[in-house]
Amino acid sequence: MKEDIQCIFEQDPAARSAFEIVLTYSGLHSIWAHRIAHALYKKNLRFLARIVSQISRFFTGIEIHPGATIGRRFFIDHGMGVVIGETCEIGNDVTIYQGVTLGGTGKEKGKRHPTLRDNVLVASGAKVLGSITIGENSKVGAGSVVLKDVPADSTVVGIPGTVVIANGVKVKGKYDHQDLPDPIADKCKMLENELRTLQERMVEMEKSIEKEGNLL
Repeated sequence: MKEDIQCIFEQDPAARSAFEIVLTYSGLHSIWAHRIAHALYKKNLRFLARIVSQISRFFTGIEIHPGATIGRRFFIDHGMGVVIGETCEIGNDVTIYQGVTLGGTGKEKGKRHPTLRDNVLVASGAKVLGSITIGENSKVGAGSVVLKDVPADSTVVGIPGTVVIANGVKVKGKYDHQDLPDPIADKCKMLENELRTLQERMVEMEKSIEKEGNLL
């Protein structure tokens, strides 16, 4: 518990005292509640584990499944809207922000949630989905949707997530933030092109029908 409090002092410049942290930091409350729920889960007391998890969710706004495995010095900053799935594995010294989802992509059994290695940072609103691995010391940009493995020492941004920095070096040919792909806009453009093609064909067919009518 002292380690958890010290971690917040190191990560959050707004933290003023241990007393304030213990009483007011919902991220800390959710982690401590998860440790109780996880202990019950491992003893196969899964209903009680879920009860503890849901009570914690009600008071903190953070949902951590009792089955998730969480390492030391895990820091949830603000935390409202955070969701962590059952088969998630989180290493040591990991930081996540509000609105982050570490979730699955379907109804498959077994390992279906992400693995975050040591020293990973996941920024606000990011979604990391499926049985993928985020390598050591990597960062996930705010609002990103990550569906594939991310190598160690990388930065990934965008929808879908694209590695823009690897081993501290900007990846050539990758997108800057203002140039990130927009799959919805791309789809709309494709539909517009198809509609234009259909309209042109309709015009040609009408002209052909008129010509045949005049000949008759």
